[in-house]
Amino acid sequence: MIAVVAGVGMAAQSRINGELGHRLDDAVLAAVISFGSGLVLLVGAVLVSARMRAGLGRVRTALRTRALRPWHFLGGLAGATYVLGQSVTVVLIGVAMFTVGVVAGQTVSSLAVDRFGLGPAGARAITWPRVLGAALMVVAVGIGVGGAFLDAEVDRVWVLVLPMAAGVGMAVQQAFNGRVGEVAGSPFTAALVNFTAGTAALVVLWGVSLATSARSLPEELPTEPVLYLGGVVGVVFIAVASVLVAWTGVLLFGLASVTGQLLGSVVLDLVVPATEGAISPATLIGCGVALVAVVVATVGGRRGGGGSLEESAP
Repeated sequence: MIAVVAGVGMAAQSRINGELGHRLDDAVLAAVISFGSGLVLLVGAVLVSARMRAGLGRVRTALRTRALRPWHFLGGLAGATYVLGQSVTVVLIGVAMFTVGVVAGQTVSSLAVDRFGLGPAGARAITWPRVLGAALMVVAVGIGVGGAFLDAEVDRVWVLVLPMAAGVGMAVQQAFNGRVGEVAGSPFTAALVNFTAGTAALVVLWGVSLATSARSLPEELPTEPVLYLGGVVGVVFIAVASVLVAWTGVLLFGLASVTGQLLGSVVLDLVVPATEGAISPATLIGCGVALVAVVVATVGGRRGGGGSLEESAP
């Protein structure tokens, strides 16, 4: 349930960052502001939190002893891709369609991440309930986005490539952040590592975009405070994820959180739509199937639970 609520928050972040990118007419700058504001909050927190500072010391020790490897610190790159995708695509295809694109990539990727033990929960067998849950989530995505595919123009359909790529990276990000958080003993230390890498990547990308285009700095920034809350939501989500994946594994956490994203995105598209047009019945049915997928995957989400495909193979 905590993961579902966190997913609702991510749907809200999608709407916020998408609107900020639209207002600034610069999706990359919107992503920099979102990630950068989260980094500023975390830097301020580490200055007053002895636990976070101790966590950073443990992380440095783990890197020196090779308990953590350099690539475990690159989860923020996936987060940067996700936030950039929000800023670029939400105003074009809406929160719901963006979310189902992320779900498609994240679900398949989560199954592989758990199988190879990239997260702190270790390797988890590919059991039939987990495969069925993942398959049901993909079906939910297909149902939810099917009508949009039929009605959308070709250029809008191709926009889904970025959310799907971000979804693949999100599963890896959650696994790596979970490992960092476990070593640090502080989920906010893991979030600090994540936001440092993501912000650095986005600042470089923004600099390149300014240097290679006629784009200039915006003359003024939007004045609505809510448009600058994306970083806060991201900090909370990363911290929650770094704790929960050690208990649930990446697949189950991913299915629960994306269910929250689907539900939250439907509500947001109804209340404060980013695009014209009403939510289709297919999208609502897709959300219902997603909830069933989480329940089914939970049955096979425990260590040693269910029969693995390897055990049942002849």
